[in-house]
This record gives sequence, structure tokens and C-alpha cells, in this order.
Amino acid sequence: MATVFDVARYILEKQGEITSMKLQKLVYYSQAWNLVWDESELFEERIEAWANGAVVRDLYNVHKGKFKVNTESFSEGNSGVLTDSEKENIDKVLDFYGGYTAQQLSDINHQEDPWKNARGDLAPMASCNNEITRDAIFEYHSGIWNEPEEDE
Repeated sequence: MATVFDVARYILEKQGEITSMKLQKLVYYSQAWNLVWDESELFEERIEAWANGAVVRDLYNVHKGKFKVNTESFSEGNSGVLTDSEKENIDKVLDFYGGYTAQQLSDINHQEDPWKNARGDLAPMASCNNEITRDAIFEYHSGIWNEPEEDE
């Protein structure tokens, strides 16, 4: 199985330099939609419900202190371990979410049940490291997914 670093590297190879917050959100949505489309995780690392949205702490610890990241400043990961199906799913996520700013992605994330439920009654900017579970991510995103109809 790939790691969050492998997924992040692939995203940076496709997107170029982006903010670390945007990278976190694209990693999150890649995990979410891979769970729905292939019913499997891209990575095992824990996702937490931080004030600015979903964050993988292990990834944060690598880019902490950097506003922007790119393939030169982020040496971790190997995108070659991703399967063709995983890359295709990440590409779909980038096609849909890649044009949004980091703040827009954070705002979208704040409207979604997995993040809201993990935070409970905490104030909007309160510190939090509660887990956003795979089950919560799958349940929410599979509920909003409209499977394309096949031509007959």
C-alpha cells in the first residue's frame, strides 16, 4: 500500500508548487474518492479534524513551516508505487478540486459531515486532533456520489 507521502508526491508532480494547506486537502479528497470509487484506502495514515480542515499529521510534520511545497522542497514519497487505478482516481480529484484555492478547499471541507462530526461542538478555530475515520469519509462521500449512467 502507498503512503501519504507517495500520494503527496504524485499530487505535487501533477500540480507543481502549491500551498501546504492545499496539498493537505487534495490528499484528503484523493483518499475520500478512492475509498468510494475503488473501496480501498490510498494510505493508512490518520486524518485529523484540524481548525483549517482535514490534515494528515504525518504529512504536516514534513512540510511544517513551509507555506508552499513542490517536488524539490518535498523529497519524501515515490509516486511510482501508486497503481494505475490510484493515479487515475487522483487525476480525477485534481481535475475537480485542483482549480480551487487552499482557502476554498478548507471552506468546502468545513461544510462536510466527516470534519464537522469529528470536531463535535468545538469552536471553529479551536485546536483539535480528533480522527476523521475512514468509515465517516466513505459514508459521506459515497452518499454524495452520483454514479454516471452507462449508455445502453
